[in-house]
Amino acid sequence: MHDVFGTSSGWGGWLIEAALWAVFWGALITWIVLLVRRPSTVGRQNHTAQYPAEQILADRYARGEIDADELRTRQAVLHETTHHEEETRR
Repeated sequence: MHDVFGTSSGWGGWLIEAALWAVFWGALITWIVLLVRRPSTVGRQNHTAQYPAEQILADRYARGEIDADELRTRQAVLHETTHHEEETRR
């Protein structure tokens, strides 16, 4: 049997070549599926992108690094700062 390079390599070479083709097609199909299924943020407003500090606080609370009282206190400070910055821009 001849491989893609025209050399005879027997059953061992054929099996290796078949495995490499399977890996190639598997990788290609996986890449296409991941590309198609990737969530798009075009046209949507991402709240965490606008206020990344709130997301960091939520993550720290979820990990148990801060308690509920500290979370609320820090969120209040963030909202006051954000509200103050919006008023200064006007």
